[in-house]
This record gives sequence, C-alpha cells and structure tokens, in this order.
Amino acid sequence: MAIDLNLRVSGQAGQGVDTLGTLLAEVLHADGLHLFTHQDYMSRIRGGHNYYQLRIADQPLTAAREKLDLIVALDERGLQEDWPVAGPRPVVLVDGEFEQSEGLKLRVPWARLAEEAGDARYANTAAAGAALAQLGHPLETLLARLEATFARRGPEVVAGNQQAARAGYAFHLEHFSRMLPLHAPVLPPHGQLLLSGVEAIALAALAGGVQFYSGYPMTPTTGILTYLAQHADGQDLVVEQAEDEIAAINMCLGAAYGGARAMTATSGGGFCLMVEGLALAGMTETPIVIALGQRPGPATGLPTRTEQGELWFALHAGHGEFPRLVYAPGDPTEAFELTFLALNQADKYQTPALLLYDQYLADMTATVPRPDFSGLTVDRHLATAEEIGGDYQYARYALTDSGVSPRALPGTPGAVVEVDSDEHDVHGHIIEDAETRKAMVDKRLRKSAGMRQDMLPPLLTGDAEPDLLLLGWGSTKGCLAEAAALLRQSGERVAQLHCPQLWPFPAEAMSAVLQSARRTFVIENNATGQFRGLISRETGICPDELVAKYDGQPFAPQEIVAAVRSRRREKA
Repeated sequence: MAIDLNLRVSGQAGQGVDTLGTLLAEVLHADGLHLFTHQDYMSRIRGGHNYYQLRIADQPLTAAREKLDLIVALDERGLQEDWPVAGPRPVVLVDGEFEQSEGLKLRVPWARLAEEAGDARYANTAAAGAALAQLGHPLETLLARLEATFARRGPEVVAGNQQAARAGYAFHLEHFSRMLPLHAPVLPPHGQLLLSGVEAIALAALAGGVQFYSGYPMTPTTGILTYLAQHADGQDLVVEQAEDEIAAINMCLGAAYGGARAMTATSGGGFCLMVEGLALAGMTETPIVIALGQRPGPATGLPTRTEQGELWFALHAGHGEFPRLVYAPGDPTEAFELTFLALNQADKYQTPALLLYDQYLADMTATVPRPDFSGLTVDRHLATAEEIGGDYQYARYALTDSGVSPRALPGTPGAVVEVDSDEHDVHGHIIEDAETRKAMVDKRLRKSAGMRQDMLPPLLTGDAEPDLLLLGWGSTKGCLAEAAALLRQSGERVAQLHCPQLWPFPAEAMSAVLQSARRTFVIENNATGQFRGLISRETGICPDELVAKYDGQPFAPQEIVAAVRSRRREKA
C-alpha cells in the first residue's frame, strides 16, 4: 500500500513546535521514509498559532499537501486554525485524560506523563511517543535520537526523556489501539539527506570555497549565517555578523577585492540598504554573491511568511547600467547547485550574482540525494602571469573583446591593482572624458554576451505540444510538478516549465515553449505577475493566464489544479 500521510504539529510560539516537528522528521527520515516539511510561524517570541507540517511517503516528495491526516495540538485552543485544512477524518492528539476523548480527538496526558518521568518539560517528548504510536511506527529510533540529543545534559535527562517517550507511546497503544488507521512503518534505508533550503545554500557556500561571509540576522536568511558560523572551525572561512546590511555588503566587497571569495545574504528591507554596494560591485567589477530571501512586503510586511515579490527588484536594483546574474532555485538540491554555480559565474564575469529564493524554500526540508562533490570545481578565474605581464604595466580594467579583464589580486608581483567607484580608465584612474566613459560602459556590458552563452535553459517536463503549460520559477517548482501530474491523471496533456535562471533571461527557448502550448498559466506568489511580465517583455508573448497568490502562504498542488480548472470553465 502506498504511503502518503500529512502530519501537523501546532501550537503557540514557545511551546516547542519546531523542536517536536524536527524530532519527528529526523526519526522518520532515519527509518527510511521520504519527507517534505514546511513551517508557518508568527513574528513573535510567545503566543500566536504556529505549525510544523510533515508530509511522509514511501516515495520522493516535491511539495506540501493540503489535507491533514494527523494533528498533534500542543495548544488545543489553536485547533480552529488547523480545521480548514483537515482531511475528512483527521486524528487529533491533545493533552488530557483518556476519559475526555471524543471521536477522533484523542487525549494523551503527556503533561502528567512528563511529570511522572521527572520533569514537566518532557511533555513534548511524551507527545512524540504518542504520535509515533498513532503512525504505527516503532519507538527505537526516537529513543536513540533522544540519547544523542541530550547526552551532554547528563544521563538523568536522557533517561527522563526516554521514559516520557515510552509512556506516551504505551498510553496511546493501550487506550487507542483500535484508532490506528495511519501506517508509517520502517522502510529500508534510502541513504539520502534531509536538507532544508538554507542549509543547502550554506553547504554550497562551504563547497564553493567561500572564505568570507558577512550578514545581519534577518528572516529568512539567518539560517545561512548560523550554519556557516557553526561550521567555520577548520574551514578557510571568516564569518562576521555585521552591524547592518550596509556594513555587510561593503565588508564583502573589501574581502573580494583582497582576493577572498565572498558572500552575503539578506531579505528585502536589508537588500534596500545593500543596493548602493551592489552598484559599487558593478562599477568596480568585484565578484560577490548575494542570497536574497523574499518575504511579503513592502516595509516589514509579514516578516515570517513567504512571497515572490522581489523579482523586478533583483533585476533592476542599483543605479546605472551594469550586468548581473540572477538565479532562482526551486528546491534544496537546486539551491545547492545554483549557489555553487553563482559563486563560479560571479568570479568568471567579475560581476554580482543574486540567488533569489523565498521563505518557503528557506524553511522547507526534503529527503534529497546527497550532493556529488567529486565533480565540483572551484574556478576563481584569476589572471595568469602572462596576462599580468611585467614592469607594472598591469591594467585592472583592460579593454577586451569579452568585456572581462584579467583580474589580479593586490600584492601580485609586478602589478599594481587599482579600483575606483568613479568612472575610470583601464588602470583604475578617475576620468571624466566622454570617450573613456563610453568605452568602459561598453566593456562592462559586453560581458552579457558570454553570460548568455552560459545561461541555464528553462526546464521543460511533461507532454509534447501540451494543451496546458504551467510556468513558474523558484519554490513553485515542486508544486507545479505535482499539479501537472494530477491534471495528467484526468487525461489532460500537460507540461511544466521551471526557470532556474532569470537573468540573463532565456528568451529564445522560452518563446519556443510558449508557442508549443495551446494554453499557458503562470503560477507565482505575488499580486502583479512579475514573472509573467518578464516573459512578456523579453519574448513579446504574454502567457494566457496568471494564477497569483499573495497572502503570505505557499501554493499547494491541489490549489493550483482547482485554479486551472476554474479558469478553463470560465473560458469555455
């Protein structure tokens, strides 16, 4: 029997929702199941309604699912927030005595069981035991995980947590064995990773040879900063928490000028502060990678929710005209691959590269294949001795056919490396004459030809000459794939197009795909259809329909299917 279950841990901030959800995810992943998880949390330390949602299957997953099969409610009062997405017969676990259980709302006294185990703080561990019992899943991996997690706090804490887990598990089996319709058994090991979007970006930064990272904590990029700080020991890496985003990007520019591979990350409000530094990178031709995590704006907006509202901002940020690279990963695997590529391409073209993702991608975790590090090469594209020459004649901004000048580092024998934020000549000296100004602008813009040759094509999957074409970018990738599969099950000819690189834009390839479909739908998490507008501007072809969502929540595949079918009925 195929396994596809949807579990939600919900409660108030401060109740341990994330801790319990993460613990269950790690246990189920270790026991051979495939997972896709995501979170929803408010921007407050205590209170509100938060959840950690786990989709569990025996096959790889690419998206969240709408309807819930099991709810573990740490705050019973907040259950009303979960009911709109509950399935037809959802099992609900709440704290309380067995005699008070009603229907599918099952009460497990995890607070009492925790106190009996020695500490009221073990309540969530008892809840974890009860949840595994409801899933028909054995307890052994949870017990081992608790030992590994709490070993540093002493044997009493380990034993207390394990006792609470056993008690929650046993209580549930004793009282609710007839109410165990869910089935999540141990499966053979799959050998894959459980990886989040921000972990994938940070892991690629380490693999890609980042030597300097600076940033200011800001959702949804803080995870990159903390991951790199935690793993900096033993690496050729300096991690700096800057006082603000202006300092963060300028520290990176200084490090990159000195020869370090440098990276920073921020969200929309922080990127506003970085824009002058972005333009400085364009003028000085300094390679830098900026991970831009989107959330709903303007201003602070919904700081812990998701949106794809900054595509145009990423494409056009900065004063003046200079080339840039913009990538948009759709899942943790692609986040790793595109971060690594952005680092190499920024060095190759001596230009800023932006990695555009969103809160949903940042927090999602999925069971993914382990990255293959054997085929990765860190390409710094630094000047050779022949290109530098001798007698201190080196020109940092030498005019070349490609627009890319030989890049030497300060301290290189026989070379003086000069840069300037004013317009300059080939040696980096300030100029004000029109002829040199035009030559340098043309030189910088000539890089675009090479960048287009290296450009990633859009990823097209599904039926040839489809009746329906679903187009998207970024974190909608997995949702569109599953939505296309659902539509195909009802006899539709459907294709999906995902665009991993947004600038330079693959206009020619996009045009060919658009012309092959009878009807086209753009699916994106913003109000104005920014990707649809970009397609129209660059290809001259405007996709037929826009399915927009901008309430701070990600798409679900079933939601996309319903929207597409509704639009088709309207046009019929």
